[in-house]
Amino acid sequence: MKPSILLLFLLAFCTLNAQTFEVQNIKYSGDNDNRINLVIMGDGYLPSEFDAFEAHSNAFVNELFSQSPFSEYTDYFNVYIIKVASAESGATHPGTAPDEPTSPPVPVMNVNNFFGTQYDSYNIHRLLFSSNYALINNVLANNFPDFDIALILVNAPYYGGSGGAFAFASTDESSIEIAIHELGHSFAFLKDEYYPGDALVQEAINMTQNNNPATIRWRNWLNYNGVGIYPYGTSGTPATWYRPHQLCKMQYLGYPFCNVCKEGIIERIHGLVSPIVGYSPSQTSHTDPSLPLDISLDLVLPIPNTLATQWTLNGSDFSTNLNAITLTEPDMVLGTNTLTASITDNSELLRVDEHENFHTYTVTWTIQMNNLGIGDIISEQHTLAIKTYPNPTQDVLNVVIESQSLQNFDITLTSIDGKSIQTVRANGSSATLDLGDLSTGIYIMGISHQGTILAQKKIVKE
Repeated sequence: MKPSILLLFLLAFCTLNAQTFEVQNIKYSGDNDNRINLVIMGDGYLPSEFDAFEAHSNAFVNELFSQSPFSEYTDYFNVYIIKVASAESGATHPGTAPDEPTSPPVPVMNVNNFFGTQYDSYNIHRLLFSSNYALINNVLANNFPDFDIALILVNAPYYGGSGGAFAFASTDESSIEIAIHELGHSFAFLKDEYYPGDALVQEAINMTQNNNPATIRWRNWLNYNGVGIYPYGTSGTPATWYRPHQLCKMQYLGYPFCNVCKEGIIERIHGLVSPIVGYSPSQTSHTDPSLPLDISLDLVLPIPNTLATQWTLNGSDFSTNLNAITLTEPDMVLGTNTLTASITDNSELLRVDEHENFHTYTVTWTIQMNNLGIGDIISEQHTLAIKTYPNPTQDVLNVVIESQSLQNFDITLTSIDGKSIQTVRANGSSATLDLGDLSTGIYIMGISHQGTILAQKKIVKE
């Protein structure tokens, strides 16, 4: 189950008055615990304008999930709207920003909307924003505490939006593209690929000061589909920062996300939810001792399906890329049998073999076999986030494994033909492998816990 964002805010905002509004589902893919829950709240909508708010929200959702990589992972998302009623329609515009538009001009107005969203924030006219995070979090906590990401859709017909902890967008004709761009910030922590100003530059998925092709963050995508190392400017501080693309949605509206940003979005998806919805048998005691024994997985599949499933039985490969298998008596030994299904995403949008980070989702069944048949069955589900760097490497390979439920892993390096080379016990969650004396080529790194293989990855020795 995902950790609840609500826990981060309960203590800080528990003294605020509870405010409840109508919540409506407009896209349902599955149980909230197994999906990423996007919540859209309106600001500057009168109750008489809720139909327009729903229409604006549906238009955004339809466009969002038609664009890659959200289109491939549409079944990983639920979308809900919260019909927040404002006293007045629209958004405040003080008219005080130095870059006020003149064609067409935006009228100066003071609007009593619910969240206090306004233009001219931080002296930038198009920066449509509210700093009233306490109120936003209070509405979410009281109306949809299972949210993972929130968008505030502002009932204003002029260009504007912003990112941050929450995404904001107006209902201008470009609003849908603005909202998707801002979700790049709020959901996947992407940076702008136009120069955002000295105060907002930092190392991120798609922004870096490292211009070394061998070590840059997106080296796995270099020279593919326009990905390169492009300075933000020709002089001063902008010339010392680099972006991966010249025509990415994080720079220009109307363009797709570049491959580096797509990969970052998918990493975020995998970090929030497991593709494993359920599995069978899931009970701790098996009531039918007869064989054969049917084992199955219930998975949320990308479109097209790019999940790869590796089944291992008692440390040996058993089957691949099946969501259901059958164990017969010859497959097992008397005593304890360990069956593991490991699921990884082999999407071409991830380039897993060259990428530092990857996620593995596992289910392990411990099956007792006796002369009468099947005895007790104990099952466990785990999620691992694994980071390997540098890969390729000339000498040292660093491995970091994050898991909420497991620790003390064994990391084994084998040759491509299966010959064992070295095994290292991770110290808690990290380990270092010395590859300095190995010949150049491809090796297989395996990660196991108490003898059960959980993940494998190709390692390149230069």
